[in-house]
Amino acid sequence: MSDTTAAGPPETSEPGGEIATSSNTGAGLGQMVQVLRNGDLGLAIGVVAILIVLILPMPAFILDMLLAVSVTFSVLILMTALFIHKPLEFSSFPTILLIATMIRLALNLSSTRLILAHGHEGPTAAGHVIEAFGSFVMQGNFVIGIIVFAILVIVNFIVITKGSGRIAEVAARFTLDAMPGKQMAIDADLGAGLIDETVARQRRAELEGESAFFGAMDGANKFVRGDAVAGLLITFINVIGGIIIGTGQMGLSMSEAAQNYTLLTIGDGLVSQIPALVVSLAAGLLVSKAGVEGAADKAIGTQLTGYPKALGMSAALMTLMAILPGIPLVPFMTLGLVTGGLAFIADRNLRQQKAEERAEEVASEIEAAEPAEETMTETLRMDDLRLEIGYGLLPLINDPNGDSDRLTEQIKALRRQMATEMGFVMPSVRILDNMQLQANDYDIKIKEVSAGRGQIMPDHFMVMDPAGGQIDLPGIHGTEPTFGLPATWIDGSLREQAQFKGYTVVDPVTVLSTHLTEILRTHVAELLSYSEVRKLLDELPEHESRLLEDIVPAQISYTGIQRVLQMLLAERVSIRDLQTILEGIAEATGYTASVQMITEHVRTRLARQICASHTGPDGYMPLITLAPQWEHAFIESIVGDGDNRELAMAPSKLQEFIRAVQVAIEQASNVGEPAVIVTSSGIRPFVRSIVERFRSQTAVLGQNEIHKSAQLKTVAQVLMTETG
Repeated sequence: MSDTTAAGPPETSEPGGEIATSSNTGAGLGQMVQVLRNGDLGLAIGVVAILIVLILPMPAFILDMLLAVSVTFSVLILMTALFIHKPLEFSSFPTILLIATMIRLALNLSSTRLILAHGHEGPTAAGHVIEAFGSFVMQGNFVIGIIVFAILVIVNFIVITKGSGRIAEVAARFTLDAMPGKQMAIDADLGAGLIDETVARQRRAELEGESAFFGAMDGANKFVRGDAVAGLLITFINVIGGIIIGTGQMGLSMSEAAQNYTLLTIGDGLVSQIPALVVSLAAGLLVSKAGVEGAADKAIGTQLTGYPKALGMSAALMTLMAILPGIPLVPFMTLGLVTGGLAFIADRNLRQQKAEERAEEVASEIEAAEPAEETMTETLRMDDLRLEIGYGLLPLINDPNGDSDRLTEQIKALRRQMATEMGFVMPSVRILDNMQLQANDYDIKIKEVSAGRGQIMPDHFMVMDPAGGQIDLPGIHGTEPTFGLPATWIDGSLREQAQFKGYTVVDPVTVLSTHLTEILRTHVAELLSYSEVRKLLDELPEHESRLLEDIVPAQISYTGIQRVLQMLLAERVSIRDLQTILEGIAEATGYTASVQMITEHVRTRLARQICASHTGPDGYMPLITLAPQWEHAFIESIVGDGDNRELAMAPSKLQEFIRAVQVAIEQASNVGEPAVIVTSSGIRPFVRSIVERFRSQTAVLGQNEIHKSAQLKTVAQVLMTETG
């Protein structure tokens, strides 16, 4: 029992031990596979393997495998250089070139060790690959092998390597010289809005990569040149050293030693120089590809066959050479026929391509000429600002004399001016020709509703008398469209005469733009849409937008802010100082929700700005005051409390007030002062609502809107008659 019991555990533990060993082996293989999958460790292992080949002797069969790997690696590099579209797609080429050079040098050293140690044993002493290359090229004569090897070295060293090195050197220098200009061009495109920050960053990275690549290629070509020199020296050392070892140590005759060691050395040199030649060709293709887009076959084929005349001349030359005495007929005639056929095909393809391009241009012109059917959304879209003109005014925007942009340029200048004065960018003006209008008529529409019409003479000048009298020059008498003043359209030949008499002379474009300016100032509040308000508020600086976050939507909505801004613009108060306006809204919303009351408080905060806009050149602000009787009459006529206050004044009293205001404004005009009307703050909105109906450009200010630094000058007073 004790023996059986003692024997039991080993039987059960032995299978368990086998399973554990198998598990450890599988884990080890998995770790090795994981290491090989890791790119950096794999590259490090490969470089260490090259160092091992340099130090340790290599068996012949392993050398055959590594030589085959070297040839395959070189062909892969060449094919990659052929098929890439841009040199930067193969930016790792300098590193790969160094690795390929080290592989060939390591294999050269290993083959040298085998040749010198076992060359006396026969042609297979350094492996079958070296034997095959030596026997095939030399064909039993080592002198032929030496000559072929020398030619390969010369082609590689003098022709390909030297040329590609020169191209890389010039490309690197020119790339570095052009870098500041290219960087400035990228910054200019970014500043002009042609590209965004992502594209600019990508272009800068490509520029840096291009500079680094050509700089590295300039140095990498030295590897190929050094490889060629090293191959030549190694071949010379192997031949001399092999003959010395064969005759002095191995007892071979001079001819046997020369035959064996030369065969092996030349085979070894060919195995190393052919991959070196392939890699040099790849380097030359890569550096000479700068400025050429697409794969090499497509780029070269497209450019060589893109000129049928060149192919035709080549075919004629080949045919002429074929019929010369002593020149073989078949090869040159064959080439002439083939080249002539290519010229015919290329010419046919070129004609077909031009016909297709012309057809596409005609189709695009027809498509552009055909009016596209508007969608329902486009049909319902409304123009905020529209200028419709008669056919006689078309030269103002399409002048055959080259002055076609006068109207559009003045409209652009007007929009900039309005943005500076009023604080937001006006919508663009759409100009259309309207056949229903008279030839010289125009119609300015706000949201497709007529806001002002007029008539101008394109080939004349409008003349006005500053004193308001009639012009005594021959012309077409009429009225100025903006303010309705008497004016006369005269011929251009009378312009200097009119200026000499002191008349105001205005060209047609200026007349139209002046009318458009006044229309915009009158209806500016209607053009401030909700989207424009959101755009203005979203573009606030961060320190100003915090106040906006505090009051919206807790105290006021965006539409409420829009309404406040519209009421300010309706009285021609600029909204450019948004920070002060928002501060005033934040203060007013603490005690009222009435938009009218909020606007009145904001006007108080903008007192300095309002007074400055009405101050004359002499530094004084001209005023028209209300007589105390009118102040008292307005106060007694206001009914309701709080936000529900209304003006309940008798119509006859309103008519009397209007006449009195007109008299006061005329008195101020007689002294040349565009005065403002000043009232008490409580009645200001009601006085303004009356004045704007017949004199919208006259400002009405409350007494609390007069800034303490303003210098005042009373030029008239709105008086009440004794019977009133």
